[in-house]
Amino acid sequence: MRTTRALAATGAAVAALGLAAPMAVALDGMGARPSNIVALPSVIARGGQLTVTVDGCPNGGTMSSDAFPTTTLSPIGGANQTSKGTATVKSDARPGSHSITVKCDGQTLSNPAAFTVIGGVQGGLGGSSSSGATPTDMAIGGGLVAVAAIGGGVFWMRRRSEKRI
Repeated sequence: MRTTRALAATGAAVAALGLAAPMAVALDGMGARPSNIVALPSVIARGGQLTVTVDGCPNGGTMSSDAFPTTTLSPIGGANQTSKGTATVKSDARPGSHSITVKCDGQTLSNPAAFTVIGGVQGGLGGSSSSGATPTDMAIGGGLVAVAAIGGGVFWMRRRSEKRI
């Protein structure tokens, strides 16, 4: 009884493998299809460099986006038949999500939200955009100086009167 079950399971496994093998050969003969577009870093500032890898692109190709000019993909090989390219994000790219379109061996693939461009920030002095002291800064500084002068005068007068006793 046990031998019959083992033979039946082995026969089913061999049949499944026998039916799957021609399908795998047929798909392999069709050529690779681009897949899995990955952009790193996924969040980037304007003017930064973006590295894009694409699986299923064994001979290289091109990549394009509205955030960077059309750039060449170079094959790097591997089991996934991967290609890679580096693009520089335009300095006037609009902030937000951007797509990447890849063309490999006559096949096209798009990733609609491949990466995000962030807007620039104002640096220096805490991100302030004005130069010099504002009226509020002047009022706060003047008040602190006045309190220090009054406090110093009171302290000095108290010390002076203590010497007389």
